[in-house]
Formats: sequence, structure tokens, C-alpha cells
Amino acid sequence: MAISAETIRQLHPYEKRILQTLEHLMRTHSWVPLDLLRRSVGFSEAETRYRLGSLLEKGMVRYDVVPYEGYCLTFLGYDTLALLSLSRKGTITALGPLVGEGKESVVYEALAIGRVALKCHHVGQRSFQSVRSSRDYIGEKSHCPWIFASRTSAEREFEALTRLSPRVRVPFPIGRNRNVVVMEYIDGRNLHRVTVPDPGDVLADVLDQVARALAAGVIHADLSEFNVMLDAGGVVLIDWPQWIPPDHPNADQILAHDVETIVRYFTRKYGIRADPREELAWVRG
Repeated sequence: MAISAETIRQLHPYEKRILQTLEHLMRTHSWVPLDLLRRSVGFSEAETRYRLGSLLEKGMVRYDVVPYEGYCLTFLGYDTLALLSLSRKGTITALGPLVGEGKESVVYEALAIGRVALKCHHVGQRSFQSVRSSRDYIGEKSHCPWIFASRTSAEREFEALTRLSPRVRVPFPIGRNRNVVVMEYIDGRNLHRVTVPDPGDVLADVLDQVARALAAGVIHADLSEFNVMLDAGGVVLIDWPQWIPPDHPNADQILAHDVETIVRYFTRKYGIRADPREELAWVRG
């Protein structure tokens, strides 16, 4: 379900308070008991149930009776809290359409001074346990709700973009709140969706950006044709939440995998003759 600017505008102050309170209580509860929620917001039981019913209809809250009657935020509810904060701070002024959707994020167009992109991190919306096993920053805590993993993912991506921009061609970071990163809008297309007339030059540009990122202390760790965009200025590398520093224990293998993945793509699609080992040596300088 996509975010609707009109739905957010129509939220009652009591509904906003319930969303904020659920966020706070989910630090200690996967499902927040109704009685605890009611006491925390200070509403009557009837008022609390009425407002929860409205939020359920909007898709911002979930409800279950096992192991007890309880409520939790959905990604839509968490996104809404982030957008309310970003709007209140003036970071964004208007919400536009959904422009992209991946396994762990959705991207909207929005307005600030000009066009910007809003990337809402949705870590684990399909399988949180599989994500936990592949992400160093999630760890092995017995209670780690997906909304807070998504917040950490957004923090990591914002940190990477801040470190890299403008030395590397990445979306310029503008702001962050909760699980949402506000960044420069890239008016281009993903590499796997285009056929380029000069594939050798594009591959060289990608590897140059990888080398620049390495020099800045950042390894992408998930590089593929799906995480490369082309705009009028050339290559732009996107999707940085899984980045690692060069002193990571597995940095050598992960960097090699990044380079091999992108070189193999150009070999497979364009017949480019390039040795991943030689390209890796060039990236390392």
C-alpha cells in the first residue's frame, strides 16, 4: 500500500499520537497491549478503539489476538511518522508519486527546493530472519523489530552518501528521519533497463566510481547492474545500506565480489573482454 498525501493530511491529532506512542512502546513490545496503549495515550477505551479502527482502515496499524490482544505499526505507519517530521521541519514540502519499489525499500518523488527522492527503508518486510542473518548491524538480539532495523538501514545509507558525496557520483543526501532518507532525485534509468552504445566506457566509469568510493573508505557490498543508474552526467551508484569499511574482516572478498559481479554483467550482455582480477587490481590502485 502506497502512502497518500491526502490520507496523511486527514490524520486526526489523536491518531498521530497513537502512532507516536506505538513507536515508543514497540521498543519493548512486539505487540503493544491495548490496555498499555490506552493508559499511555490517556484516552478512554472507546476513543482509543475508535482511533485504532481508523488507523487499521488506513493500513498504518496491525492487530492480533495472539498471544494477546495487541497492536503494532506497519511500514506505512512508520513511513507516515517520518514524513510528518520531515514536513514539519521543512525538509520536504509536498509528496509526489511512487517511482520505485524493491525488496527492501520504496521510493517516492517529493518536493523541497526542487525535486527530491524519498527512500523508505523496509528491511525484512518479506523475511526478517533471513535479513538478520545477512546483516552485521542487526545482530542476534531476540527482540529487534523490523521497523528499527529499517531505521538503522536508513542511517547507514545516509552516512555512506554523506561520506561519498561529492567525491563519488551518488545521490546527494539532504536529510533523514527514522527509516526515510531524503536525497537528490536522479533523473535517469537503471543500468539493467538500458542498452548503452559505449559499454566499455560505462564499465570504466562504474569501476572508477568504485575506486573513488574505496579511497573514501566505503565498499558498496551489494553492487550489481540493479544498483547503477545512468543519467545525463554518466554513472550514479545507488543503494548503499549494506556498505562496509575497508578494514572489515571480509572486505577483500566483498570488494572482489562487487567488481566481479559488474564485470560479468558487461561480459554477459555486451561481450566485453575484461578480467575481473585485473579490474580489481586497478580499483585497489
